[in-house]
Formats: sequence, structure tokens, C-alpha cells
Amino acid sequence: MARNRILIADDDEELAQLLRDFLTREGFDVVIAHSADAALAAARAQAFDALVLDVMMPGRSGLDALRELRRESALPVIMLTALGEDIDRILGLELGADDYIPKPCNPRELAARLRAVLRRVRGEGGDTLTDLHNGPIRLRAASRSVSVDGRPLSLTATEFDLLALLLREAGRVVSKERISQSVLGRPLGPFDRSIDVHVSNLRRKLGDAPDGGSPITTIHRSGYLLRQLGDGA
Repeated sequence: MARNRILIADDDEELAQLLRDFLTREGFDVVIAHSADAALAAARAQAFDALVLDVMMPGRSGLDALRELRRESALPVIMLTALGEDIDRILGLELGADDYIPKPCNPRELAARLRAVLRRVRGEGGDTLTDLHNGPIRLRAASRSVSVDGRPLSLTATEFDLLALLLREAGRVVSKERISQSVLGRPLGPFDRSIDVHVSNLRRKLGDAPDGGSPITTIHRSGYLLRQLGDGA
């Protein structure tokens, strides 16, 4: 069975080596880059299954690298953020990160997060996915692709699975707790805004519904609901 190839971008050489040693023992192949530019060059030159990207690096930041990467690639990204730096986490998610983990990070938790995002990319685990549609929104399971009015959307693995869950439950409220467990593979933390940011990104990419409103409705203190949009388009 092929080993998953992971790129770690962190200027902290000691931490990067510690993470590489642990992840190698866990069955991953790991390449290290110590700057954002080196990480972008490696991601363009080689095939990786996921990127672990530190936010704070000398020169170009991890956020700048993520912004550039998302113009050309849907490579799954887990951000490493300083403990308590909520703004970095939110901005990273808005730029298209799939998840984040605070530093100093537990290597075992990082391995679990990597396995979760890789399962999402491959459509493993959870409910069996089938083709889904709701009005102009079309989701194709085999290719893990989405279109709106025939226009293809570029979604991260997390956004794709979030949309699939909302499509399956169209017309019903889906709690944030269920979304976190089903999509991120972890319990919802008391101050965790990841789901809100992923929904915001998905809303922006889906655009307006045929009636001019958003396809996704926020249900205060409950969760989110994908409206029934009919059979058009």
C-alpha cells in the first residue's frame, strides 16, 4: 500500500524534524521545507497528499503561501497556528485551509488530523456518497466535483464534504456539532469558528439561489440549512 506523502513547511527546524520522525513512524513519507517559498516550489515540483503549513515564517508568511497555492491547487492544507491567535486561524480557513492545529502541537493529534483530511479527499468513511442535486447545484460522487448552473466550482476537500452533507439533508437543519464530527472528524470546541468560516466560503462559491437569496440559511443557535431549491437548472 502506497504511503501518503506529506510536505511540512516550518522554519522551526527542531519541531519540523520531530514531526517528520513521528509521522514517518506512523506510515507517512515526509518532506520538509523551511520557508514559504521553498514549500511552494516543492508543492509545484512534486506530488503530495497534504501540506502542513506554519503561519509564521520569515519572509513570506504561510498565509501568503496559502493564498498563492489556492490559485492553482486544491492540495489539502492543515495550518499550524500560534496558540491563541484566532485571527490567523480564521484567515487561514477563509483562504482555503482545510483545518488548523495550534502550536505547540501534539504530533499524535496532527497525525489524526492528517488521516481525517485524507479520508475526506478519498471519500472514505461516513455515509456512502451518491450523486446529489438541488436546483442548480450538482454534485458528482465519482469525480468529487460540483457545478452550479453547469459552472464547475473549485472546492477544498472540506468544502466538498460540507456541501455533500447539506445536500443530503436539504430542507433540514444540520447542527454545527454534527457538521464538525461528520466533516472535520472531531468534536466541536466551545470557541471553534471553523464551521462558520467553511460555510461562509461555501456560500460565496455557490453564489445566490435562483430567487436571489443564499442557498444556505443560518439557524440561530442550531446550525445550518440548505434550502430546497426545486428541480430547475
